[in-house]
Amino acid sequence: MDLQLEGTGVLVTGAGGFLGTAIARCFADEGALVAVHHRDESDAPAAHALAEEIGGTAVAGDLSVDGVADDVVATALAALGRLDACVANAGRFPPENAEVVDMTLERWRSVLDDNLTTSFLTARAYLRHVAIAGTGSLVLLASAAGRFGDIGRADYASAKAALGGGFLFTLKNEAVRLSPTARVNAVIPAWTSSPERLSAVPAAVVARTIATQALPRLGTAEDVAKAVVFLASPAAAHITGAALEVTGGMEGRLLREPVG
Repeated sequence: MDLQLEGTGVLVTGAGGFLGTAIARCFADEGALVAVHHRDESDAPAAHALAEEIGGTAVAGDLSVDGVADDVVATALAALGRLDACVANAGRFPPENAEVVDMTLERWRSVLDDNLTTSFLTARAYLRHVAIAGTGSLVLLASAAGRFGDIGRADYASAKAALGGGFLFTLKNEAVRLSPTARVNAVIPAWTSSPERLSAVPAAVVARTIATQALPRLGTAEDVAKAVVFLASPAAAHITGAALEVTGGMEGRLLREPVG
């Protein structure tokens, strides 16, 4: 299928990370010009290397700060000449467990800012561009944690639930007020990993996670990237408000006995 992305311009936020890198590469493989966003100097080398690899451009900015997303969108537009799609991928998975009874307000606000607020500001900035350009496609990155919960990370699960739920469903209706062809969708990955990342995880944990899915393997970054690119593309021109699960059929419960 021709996704009709040749020569289009795309902004991928958080593109220096695990999923973001795969998404940016997948867009480039389809012929899109990609603005590779990164947050600050700590992730600049990876973002610049990726941009050089795929023939894109690197743009920087802390998207949790009011006004920065508008600058990032403007910079990406100036560099690419057009901005047909935006992927709100930037976010942070809290590495440490903190159950609600012990969670500090500072932690709660920080994780919501890094995930929900960042996506809100990105969406706002991109939809302002859509109002001027007359068209555009926005894809949000949610998570299966928002569907099934995640013990010790209620903050992250809540942010992702909003992105794949009320925020998405509201935006898809507001977007068409700006342009009758504007679309907003979301991708909901489950635990997505690679052989290198799995090496640090106990085999029993991996086996139990896989046993909650119909398909007997964890998803890859490429699985997620392909779903994102499809939803962002003109090939999905009549799809909006969709929350596409890339979870291997996860149900949040054991479907069979864990193996391994």
